[in-house]
Amino acid sequence: MYNLGDKVVYPMHGAGVIESMESKEVLGETKNYYVLKMPIGEMKLMIPVDNVNNIGLRNIIDQDSVEEIIDILKEGAVLNDSNWNKRYRDNLLKMKTGDIYAVAQVVRDLTFRDREKGLSTGEKKMLISAKQMIVSEIALSIDEEGVSVEEFLDKIINENVM
Repeated sequence: MYNLGDKVVYPMHGAGVIESMESKEVLGETKNYYVLKMPIGEMKLMIPVDNVNNIGLRNIIDQDSVEEIIDILKEGAVLNDSNWNKRYRDNLLKMKTGDIYAVAQVVRDLTFRDREKGLSTGEKKMLISAKQMIVSEIALSIDEEGVSVEEFLDKIINENVM
C-alpha cells in the first residue's frame, strides 16, 4: 500500500508522485485508484489500488542506484546484430519489466546503434521513451528538474557512447 506523496515508478511510463486517491465506478463496480502525477509531460495516470502488484508499481531508486545507472550508461554498448524487429521486441521486454537498470541498457545500446547504423522509426521512439523513463526517475530521486537531469545524462551518453 502506498501513501499520498510517495514517489513511485509505473513501468513503461516512468516515475511520478501519488497525488491523490479516488474512487470511481466502472461497469457498476466501485474501485479505488491512485492518481499518479508524472513530472515529465504533466500527465496524470489512474492506477487501480488492487492491481499495483500485478502491474509492477515500485518505489523510486535511491542515490546509490543513480550512480549505478550512470555506470551502466558509461559502459560499452552491446550491439545486437539481429534484425530490428527482434531487437525491438527484446528491448520492449526489458522496458516492460520496469527495471531501471534494464532501461538504462536499452538507452545505452540504442544510442550506440543510432550512431553506428541508425535506428528504425520504432526504435527511435523507444529510445525517447526509455530516456524519459530514466530522466523522470532520477529527477524525482535526486529532487532535481527533469531538464537538468536530461542534459546531464545526454552529456554522459555523448562522452561515453562511441
